[in-house]
Amino acid sequence: MAQRGVREELPILYRDDWLIAVHKPAGLLVHRSDLDRHETRFALQILRDQIGRMVWPVHRLDKGTSGVLLFALDRDVGRALNGQFERGEVDKTYLAVVRGHPPESGEIDHPLARMADEHAGIVGGPAQTALTRYRRLATVELPYQVDRYPSSRYALMELKPLTGRRHQLRRHLKHISHPIIGDATHGKGRHNRLFQALFGCRRLLLAATEMRLSHPISGEALHLAAPPAEDFMAVLERLGWRVGHLGGGFK
Repeated sequence: MAQRGVREELPILYRDDWLIAVHKPAGLLVHRSDLDRHETRFALQILRDQIGRMVWPVHRLDKGTSGVLLFALDRDVGRALNGQFERGEVDKTYLAVVRGHPPESGEIDHPLARMADEHAGIVGGPAQTALTRYRRLATVELPYQVDRYPSSRYALMELKPLTGRRHQLRRHLKHISHPIIGDATHGKGRHNRLFQALFGCRRLLLAATEMRLSHPISGEALHLAAPPAEDFMAVLERLGWRVGHLGGGFK
């Protein structure tokens, strides 16, 4: 958060005449939401003030999630990008630290009910198809008893949502009993508190690290990337996981 009297700015990952991508920090909403009515800071307004012009959000990141966030600089371009996201044409990659040791790879095919949000113009409704692909990148076992076992297991996962349901990754990881660390809604409080005590970690350990799409004007392939934020990386290093290259270089 910016100090009083100092204008807050977001790191810009990419910008041209039609698009701008930033690295959103954890704890910042993209725009107003019914889920956090008390919040006064939004990435949308911060970026508008920062670059001095209107921007249009084309997708969402949860408040607790850090990483690549894309905006359009033109309303019509924004609609075109919305279409790519809605049709599942955007390839998104996330990193997450989860409880337990999940299988090495797999898919989570579990419908999710539509969550309502008046500010975002989203109406609640019945369950919709939701699909997430995952890959386990690293594991660790810590000598601390949290549940009934004498030690606690955790894993680093690469997640690829093939659909765009709200809180999809958090809800899907809960569904397979490997909730994301730091998730106060869908996770396990005892494991969250262990990470707070050991690593001073008070954030959701979920980061949007890569996005691949077609440029809405030129049609060229566009690759947007952001390494995990410093607070996320600090936890990975404490767990003994080192980054070789973005998107899977862990050991």
